[in-house]
Amino acid sequence: MRHQKEIRGKVWKFGDNIPTDQIVRVDRALGSMEEMAKHVLENYNPDFPKKVQKGDVLVAGIHFGQSSGRAVAPKAIKAAGVGAVVVEYASRLFYRNAFEVGLPLMECPGITRHVSEGDTVSVDMAAGEVRNETTGEVIKARPIDPFLIEMLEAGGLIAFGPSIDQWKG
Repeated sequence: MRHQKEIRGKVWKFGDNIPTDQIVRVDRALGSMEEMAKHVLENYNPDFPKKVQKGDVLVAGIHFGQSSGRAVAPKAIKAAGVGAVVVEYASRLFYRNAFEVGLPLMECPGITRHVSEGDTVSVDMAAGEVRNETTGEVIKARPIDPFLIEMLEAGGLIAFGPSIDQWKG
């Protein structure tokens, strides 16, 4: 399944220093992905897992996805229906894990000052920018490695990689 390069959705805004253990709490990380999605970021905003809509955009500050680096965190965000994650800065492991599972992620310095909860934004992965449709403002993001864009377009690492048939002799 290929992913679209531009995502348009409602902003759900979060702060700084959100660890993966709080994206999906340890006691919630034992069930199915659908069950985990029902609890994503519930300690920061109890309405988020209940009201997030397919394609909505999660916006957060610095150090998003820090600490343990559990790969289940980006998977659960994707399972909740989030169309893209736009942060000021993501932990390196979370950043890579997001692309590997096919979750669009952009680092966009200053983004939390340029959007408000409930704004509508368009995230253009190819152009590396976020357009706040509510205010008309365009915010530039850090460039994304073309390899990661290709991985995202393929739907994640497994879909991107060669099939087992290519390795048979």
